[in-house]
Parts: sequence; structure tokens; C-alpha cells
Amino acid sequence: MRIKRMMTVTMAALPHQYPFLLVDRVVENDPGKWAKGYKLISENDWFITDTQKDMPFSLIIEALAQIAAFTAMGDHTGLGFLSSVKKAESSGMALPGDKLDLYFEAVRYKRGFLFGKGLASVNGRKIAEAELGIFMESGK
Repeated sequence: MRIKRMMTVTMAALPHQYPFLLVDRVVENDPGKWAKGYKLISENDWFITDTQKDMPFSLIIEALAQIAAFTAMGDHTGLGFLSSVKKAESSGMALPGDKLDLYFEAVRYKRGFLFGKGLASVNGRKIAEAELGIFMESGK
């Protein structure tokens, strides 16, 4: 079992930059199989406003997609693109002060596409889940 512990900021691995890097850190992963990470929700995040008190569901799905792309990267170089979202369900909220835990597990990898299930939770309580497909562009 080759589990990597990641103590480096995800910015080094994912091409996203502020404000669209929605993963603060990847804490564990088994490349090509699964990854765990998190996002700390702050009242200073750009998506928290007077009328929007929680992290929007679409951005939670994007955060799951970023963890999925990290999983798909494995030993590859290149970019991961979100290609499909199925069975996306919201069952809670991520509010300022919350730690949004993100988990993605690959189900199959075929012809450059990685498919799997993503789960977002706060304090062990599931708040979102989806089946995601990631297309991995080969590195140059």
C-alpha cells in the first residue's frame, strides 16, 4: 500500500490559483485511487457575502473535482478537466468557521478518464456527494 502523506500546499500540484483554488491542503492520497483534503471556510472567502452565508453547492462540487483531479494526477503530469457530474446531492451547508473535508475515491480509469465518487463533509456530517468524471490531458 503506497499512501503518501501530503504536508505541502495544494497550490504546488494543482494549476488553480486564488480565487478558484478551493482546496487548502491534501492530507493523504493513494495516487490514482483516492485522496483526502480540506478547505477552511472563512467569512473572508469571496463567495461569502451579506446574502450568501454558506459555500455555494456548485463550489463544493468544484472543490470535489479539484480533489478528483489531484487523485487522477498520480504520477502523471498534465491537467485534469471536469468532464461529468452525476447524482450530485446537497444535504447540508458549509459555513464560515467550518472545515470542509473532501474525499474522492476512483472507481475506474479508462482511456484518460477517471470516474469516481466524491464526498464533502463538515464535522463528520455529509453535506454533499457526487459521481465525477475527470479527463486527464497528457503532459507535454
